[in-house]
Amino acid sequence: MDALTAARAQMTLSLAFHMVFAAVGIGLPLLIVIVEGLYLRTNESHYLALAKKWAKATGLLFAVGAVSGTALSFELGLLWPRYMEITGAVVGHVFALEGYAFFIEAIFIGLYLYGWEKLSPRVHWWCGVVIALSGAASGILVLAVNAWMQLPVGFEFDGMGQLVVTDPVAIFKRYGWFVMSLHSTLACYVAVAFAVAGVYATAWLRGRRDDYTRSAIRVALAVGAVTALLQPISGDLLAKFVFQTQPAKFAAMEGQFRTQTYAPLRVGGWPDEEAAETKWAIEIPGGLSFLAAHDVSAEVPGLDRVERADRPNVELTHGAFQLMVGLGMLLMIVSIWFWVRHWRLRREPATSLDSPWLLRALVLCGPMGFIALEAGWIVTEVGRQPWVINGVMRTEEAVTSAQGVEQVFYGFAVLYLLLAGTVIFLLRRLAGSGADAGDVVAPQEMSAHGEVRA
Repeated sequence: MDALTAARAQMTLSLAFHMVFAAVGIGLPLLIVIVEGLYLRTNESHYLALAKKWAKATGLLFAVGAVSGTALSFELGLLWPRYMEITGAVVGHVFALEGYAFFIEAIFIGLYLYGWEKLSPRVHWWCGVVIALSGAASGILVLAVNAWMQLPVGFEFDGMGQLVVTDPVAIFKRYGWFVMSLHSTLACYVAVAFAVAGVYATAWLRGRRDDYTRSAIRVALAVGAVTALLQPISGDLLAKFVFQTQPAKFAAMEGQFRTQTYAPLRVGGWPDEEAAETKWAIEIPGGLSFLAAHDVSAEVPGLDRVERADRPNVELTHGAFQLMVGLGMLLMIVSIWFWVRHWRLRREPATSLDSPWLLRALVLCGPMGFIALEAGWIVTEVGRQPWVINGVMRTEEAVTSAQGVEQVFYGFAVLYLLLAGTVIFLLRRLAGSGADAGDVVAPQEMSAHGEVRA
């Protein structure tokens, strides 16, 4: 394994691992704010129990995410020094702002976890709001750097070849940053919401049929349904932006080999680069032209306009894009199914979860949001190749010339395996500890701060 392959494999593993924890840091605090708010409004103890349980999970996963994020920061400097030379100069301050958001989130997680009896109920709830906002801000700021990698702006090279920063906030003025941030943030909310719903749907199928479990499913799917319905809109906006700014990526996503008008929208299929066609796809005539430009006769540039050396991996990009879209549609359909059933049975809400098929669908959908999130990341990153900074620096030019990159990759792989094993063990312990009996008590037995009265 050469240095470039090992470095790319290490970044793939690291980012795929860290992304799960980053998504949880964005999505789970929102659910906590909702259930604690419901507790303050209704004084129903199962909402308090959910807030306490999910807060413990957030603290655990935040700690592991901090470790994997720290590892990532070292990897960027050690493996990609030439990339960091440009990136640090142009958008290094954005990384610094993300660090501020991270520290704010860490501080308020501490206040939240240890402030149940120390803070007033509303102040405690507002601490949760800060966690939710700072977690989202952290992700949005990271997306600013990624958006800059897709569309580098705010700098130039002088006559001596030296980099000169012309506008340190240029990326925030670009529409692409907004749509990327919107799409990614919604994806995190979708992934976490359906994962939570899947966990508690499993508990319901196993006989845990109480207000605690029912409320967890409903709150998760309230967030999951709203964000799943908004996601296709944000995805459409992002796809149009990619069409306008990254035609090679757009063509790879859609398996579009020929430049043509009335370009068909392809559902499924597998690209064959040698034959220059996407085989076995269901084609909707004019669909791709319409989605790209709101005109069925619009010309869509194909990969025939891109030199082979400048093409991304078409098979991987197209396959990941189809997987992301397909899973997104599945999650949207299941969320509609749940809420239509809930609305029809609104006079007997306790029966809305009596459908074993719906519950099995929720269990099946549990990991699908995270799979779609990872697939979307593959589309974003692989679709930009062979450029690490689009049009400025190729990936092969950015990698370190140092020796031993392959051994470092194996070492980090072991680290992530140990972290994953630790997380699974601790989450199982946390699930087994139960908010079940310990945290759920009668409302009249509680003080306003959630303390159990003697």
